[in-house]
Amino acid sequence: MSFIETRGNDGVKPQEVEFSDAILNPSSSFGGLYVPKVIPKLGEEFLTKHLHTSYKELAFDILKAFEIDIDDTTINEALALYDNFDDSSNPSPVVKIKDDLFVNEQYHGPTRAFKDMALQPFGYILSSLAKKRGEEYLILAATSGDTGPAALNTFKNKEGIKVVCLYPHGGTSDVQKLQMITEDGENLKVIGINGNFDDAQNALKNLLASQSFKNELKKDGISLSAANSVNFGRIIFQIVYHFQSYLELLRQDEIKLGEKIYINVPSGNFGNVLGAYYAQKMGLPVEKLLVSSNENNILTQWLTLGIYDIRGKVLKLTKSPAMDILKSSNIERVIYDICGAVRTKELMEDLNTKGHFEHTKEELEVLQKYFSATYSDDAYGLETIKTFVDEGYLMDPHTATCIKAYEELRENKNLKTVIYSTAEWTKFSPTVLNALNEDNNKYSDREALEAISKKLNLKIPAQIEELFSSPIIHDSVINIKDLEKKIIVFLK
Repeated sequence: MSFIETRGNDGVKPQEVEFSDAILNPSSSFGGLYVPKVIPKLGEEFLTKHLHTSYKELAFDILKAFEIDIDDTTINEALALYDNFDDSSNPSPVVKIKDDLFVNEQYHGPTRAFKDMALQPFGYILSSLAKKRGEEYLILAATSGDTGPAALNTFKNKEGIKVVCLYPHGGTSDVQKLQMITEDGENLKVIGINGNFDDAQNALKNLLASQSFKNELKKDGISLSAANSVNFGRIIFQIVYHFQSYLELLRQDEIKLGEKIYINVPSGNFGNVLGAYYAQKMGLPVEKLLVSSNENNILTQWLTLGIYDIRGKVLKLTKSPAMDILKSSNIERVIYDICGAVRTKELMEDLNTKGHFEHTKEELEVLQKYFSATYSDDAYGLETIKTFVDEGYLMDPHTATCIKAYEELRENKNLKTVIYSTAEWTKFSPTVLNALNEDNNKYSDREALEAISKKLNLKIPAQIEELFSSPIIHDSVINIKDLEKKIIVFLK
């Protein structure tokens, strides 16, 4: 299957590319993104086939439906990395927490966050492509907290790959930061940015689009790619677990085949819920996609009013920091699917140059056919964590934002809802302890982890425990203007 460009073609890049080219070179014409030319259709026959298959078999068949130009052996080797999750047969379990409410727990991989679900196999495939082609690649990653650790983990010491990971200094949890700055792979460089995630992501996009930067890399025979969800190699794996959610409800006899469900996703950069959008377009029986935001509720404004406006907005640092984003990259792929390339280019250029864009009434009506959105504040999140702990289920502050959407946005209360738990409680233990103790005290991550472990009789995973005794390898914190120079020095 071919991949095409969200903003149309500039006459320089190819009109269409294969999957391998789209993931190795993810920046398309006019700063746009790559999307599949055709979205494959998978109906009830596909779901019936996979009622009794493994997650890896499900993922394999979904990847094959996109007709990607990756050989079966490489795909299977990439999917075998799910064997390293807590339960190799079920890397993303679906747990019932109320009669009509279920949690897809996406944090059972090596870095305890949902990014492992996509980055583990994606990293293997990208690395294999580079090795087979005899090419050297610099992988850029900008993170609000979870992409960074997952990207560093999957690419660590891979042949032909170097990774530069950007994170907002002071904008992640301590555990997330430790997961990055203690990584000891010789091919890895972690850089703190004086700024927020939007600044880091903009810097990444600017470098991906910079011909002068690419020319500098070419002097050393290095090409440029990215591990963020601007890369469709990430998105394709984020489609799989939405099918898994539906199949799990069928297996648990909670729904009948063909019965619709709500999918409820905490959203920052919009990649996770984009995967659900594609799954719905492919034939998954979904009533509506519920988008949950924190106080940086730019997505709520977009999906309720049809206006995306970041003029004068200041990013708020919240207790759900992985969602502290104002410029969500993956809305572009949805806009392309609804509006086409010409209109997408117009809207994205308005956002980049004017700081806002506005949909027509007709465009908004189509958007609202698929999405509803709301947001919650930190106080609501803390209360929600406490309520569910008292009822026997522990969730992190990002997952807690989903409960507001579950309570307010479902028009059909008879349908089941799956919410997505994107991070384990260990990644945000001070906030969780604030919720349990109903206080505003400042706790260190180590202090909070031990207190919660003792209070709830929970084991701290070894991957988290070991961070506190690991040496710090990366201590760079720089201004954005110095980034390109810093990367070049690292590569030399």
